[in-house]
Amino acid sequence: MLRIGVVGYGTGGQHFHTPFIEAAKGCTLAGIVARAPATIAKVCADWPDVPVFASLTDMIAAGVCDAVTVTTPPQTRRALVLEAIDAGLHVIADKPFAPDYQGAMELDAAAKAKGVTLGVYQNRRFDADLQTLRKLVLDDRLGTVWSVHSRMDQNGAHTLEAGPSGGLLRDLGSHVVDQMIYLLGPVVAVDCQMDFVELPEGTTDCAFNITLRHENGSHSHLSASKLNFVDQRELRAYGSMGFYQSMTSDIQAQEIFAGKRPAWDPGAWGYEPKHCWGTLLNSQGAEIVPSEQGRYHDYYEAFARAVQDGTPPPVTAEQGARTIAVLDAARKSAKTSQTVLL
Repeated sequence: MLRIGVVGYGTGGQHFHTPFIEAAKGCTLAGIVARAPATIAKVCADWPDVPVFASLTDMIAAGVCDAVTVTTPPQTRRALVLEAIDAGLHVIADKPFAPDYQGAMELDAAAKAKGVTLGVYQNRRFDADLQTLRKLVLDDRLGTVWSVHSRMDQNGAHTLEAGPSGGLLRDLGSHVVDQMIYLLGPVVAVDCQMDFVELPEGTTDCAFNITLRHENGSHSHLSASKLNFVDQRELRAYGSMGFYQSMTSDIQAQEIFAGKRPAWDPGAWGYEPKHCWGTLLNSQGAEIVPSEQGRYHDYYEAFARAVQDGTPPPVTAEQGARTIAVLDAARKSAKTSQTVLL
């Protein structure tokens, strides 16, 4: 069993890490770092048998874990990742796991020098809707994929990370860019437009539209917002043999926020309801495509196998750095109104 400690218990630690560590085969939740009294009380209520520590340093000294997940605010992650690596622990870093491409590659080099596994938590590769589309692509149901349109609008102004170091591009942008690299392969060119708001913490990007040109000749079109009072997720794929569209309920997030856990009923977890199943259109007509299972805990199971076997984790630090390079290029494109080549 890979003993995993979680550093931070905000919405990431509470909703998107600890429940999926619990559900993952080969993993056990070994400790949680929390400081604020209210947060500690919440940890104790949610995980009464898991020890709570005031700092990563204290958790390392206790010797309770083999690996840690760092899910603290973005500006704090680098120092914590380096502390864990220096202690010889394997690390899963929440996205975005570095401020820029250069910083990401420095963390990658530090992990390799120490001989530990460093992975980036891109859990939305394991969304039900993306897994369903990926299966259609792998089964050649669409033929040559010409383009994919991905929209992830959330009615969540209170969740927008304010200030120049935050913003939506590094938040939801990290997810939708990684999903398209996972689905269509490396990116060679980026075009982007961004929208901004003035907040007390500073100018903050709150919406974006990105076009990615991929190495294989396909292109993807990504958009997201958090301040437009709309909550919709859509995927559209155009190929030489047909078209596919899905409008998802983001079922895993909805179930987690409703207080459910994947470990309670693993077989039924993560399937989109039938009214959210996508439609495939081709020469034979229209076909409703049943949902594949969404399983964020697959990330943790794959990470545990990577540590055991010495193989790459499900999302390597280098892959995470490439996603950050695309985000860096998107910001440059929006600023200069020009296409940025990678």
